[in-house]
Amino acid sequence: MIPREVIERIHSAAKIEEVVADYVTLRKRGANLIGLCPFHNEKTGSFTVSPSKGIYKCFGCGVSGNAVGFIMEIEQCSYVEALKQLGKKYHIEVPEREMTAEEQQRQDNRESMFVVNDFANKWFQKQLWETQEGQAIGLSYFRERGLRDDIIRKYQLGYSPEKCNPLVKALQTQGFKEQFCLNNVDTGIGVGVIGKSEDGRLYDRFRDRVMFPIFTVSGKPVAFAGRILKKKENVGKYVNSPDSIIYSKTNELYGLFQAKQAIARADMCYLVEGQMDVISMHQSGIENVVASGGTALTKPQIWLIKRFTSNITVLYDGDAAGIHAALRGIDMFLEAGFNVKVVLLPDGEDPDSYAQNHDSTEFIQYIADHQTDFIRFKSALLSKDAGDDPFKRAELIKDITASIAIIPDMITRQVYIKDCAERLHMSEKVLTTEVINLRKKKLAEETKAEERREESAQPEVQKAQETITAAPKPSSLLEQNYYNLMQLAVRYGERPIQVDDAVYSIGDLIFYTLEGDGITPPLPIYQTMIDEFRAHSKEEGFKAETFFKFHQDAEVSKMAIDMIAEKYQNAAQDNEKQLGELVARLLFEIKLTVINMQVEELEEKLKAAQAANDIDLQMQLLAYQPKLLTQRNEICKRLGNRVLNV
Repeated sequence: MIPREVIERIHSAAKIEEVVADYVTLRKRGANLIGLCPFHNEKTGSFTVSPSKGIYKCFGCGVSGNAVGFIMEIEQCSYVEALKQLGKKYHIEVPEREMTAEEQQRQDNRESMFVVNDFANKWFQKQLWETQEGQAIGLSYFRERGLRDDIIRKYQLGYSPEKCNPLVKALQTQGFKEQFCLNNVDTGIGVGVIGKSEDGRLYDRFRDRVMFPIFTVSGKPVAFAGRILKKKENVGKYVNSPDSIIYSKTNELYGLFQAKQAIARADMCYLVEGQMDVISMHQSGIENVVASGGTALTKPQIWLIKRFTSNITVLYDGDAAGIHAALRGIDMFLEAGFNVKVVLLPDGEDPDSYAQNHDSTEFIQYIADHQTDFIRFKSALLSKDAGDDPFKRAELIKDITASIAIIPDMITRQVYIKDCAERLHMSEKVLTTEVINLRKKKLAEETKAEERREESAQPEVQKAQETITAAPKPSSLLEQNYYNLMQLAVRYGERPIQVDDAVYSIGDLIFYTLEGDGITPPLPIYQTMIDEFRAHSKEEGFKAETFFKFHQDAEVSKMAIDMIAEKYQNAAQDNEKQLGELVARLLFEIKLTVINMQVEELEEKLKAAQAANDIDLQMQLLAYQPKLLTQRNEICKRLGNRVLNV
């Protein structure tokens, strides 16, 4: 196990706002920070970070946690891996702990793959800077493309030699296992920096290429793109890392690690197609730029950008391919709630070449002069094809209204409808009707798709329902009352409170009172939390809220954070009297709930005894009934409720 003092040091050092800000753009809102949730697609920020409490909670999808929990979720790693990452960030050494065989295997696989990539990345850079071949071919190529040495180093560009498989030999010398250096398509194990021929021979996958490493948002080398410099028959211009358990090309954006802070500062992102486009623009002074990496734009890539900004300017080549790519991307950005601008560069230019021939001021001025919103872009583009043909003009208008219809914000849709009506000389009412019909059609299609998904899942749902029906029925009221008490214990558990002439901590008062009344926790996790409270509450400096929200048991930590994050309707202030009254009331409410359950159970037994004509049992039950009813009425009086007739 990891020593508790080490865990506490990490939790104390790790500021939740700093940890989350590495992945999400946060904006100030009162005492908290808010941004777009990285765990589900949303257009309005509901992901809240509380620096004072050290927690995050999304009020959209419900996820919550502390700094360690956030890293576990965002990086899909184990508790120990998350502690190690935060330990590294805050310069705290984290000792190992024993894990299950499955946990160990999963962690080993991921860590081994990242280690291989890290080694390969450094090795490619070494070949570029420290070998004659790398300097003569790779470094010369980058310099000929106009890149400065500091930019080459910043993007960690490298070179893979032409000679016979030196990376294979280097990996073997370092003792790396083949399975992590190769790639298994079925299991996703291995990063694929080397390959294996049919005769079993190992070879360098990226041989004779300049190397562009691809990084995660947090800066880990997760994949590579290798560009060939000499034209060869039947050899592709680029070779890319295969998908694996740590990498999917549809989920990454080239340059985001280097650009994320600039994007957040500018509240705007430039999107280009290739790696050299990103690097050249960055060198020219435009740092808030990322690339889709030569693949068709995907929703995960769009939501990566949405973490940092909702403003996107898409730069494309002025050729036909670039124009059609712009059209495909526009609708995806609109649907995600982006403010979209499009810039087509002059014929024969791409962002790389334009950045090489112009400084940042000229480039930014060109963008300002030529960027256009999607209506102007689409209407100008499609009008060329439509001409005066009424049928083609109708198709053009339908195409544009289809784009307007997918915009999630109603006000934005209406503004675009008005603009479109003026530009295309159409009735605003007609366009509004068309947009409404398109949205209704889309909603109907989504509803049908959801129904089909539910139908396909029906056997599993029915099975789950049968399991639930067969199990003892829990009392939702009892669970809610118990939750309220546990919430107070987590928030104020260590706080002293006077009852008559004695002083108790609130946690002790709650738990000992419940235990004395024979009330057992309705959920196992509550018993775990009670046991943990009793085991540690007498330790010096114990604070229940801190103890539970940073607990090593992820389930306990999550439960505590939900209790801390929720705004309890009857929450007392720091006033001891108010807090004491609240504790007393909740204890009486839970007692009343239990007694009501006992009364109902007694009545059921009495009916059964009457049906069986069991006189002795009836007499026993009737003798016990007044005691329960008297207890219930006494509690009702204390709570100010109506007294029931005995």
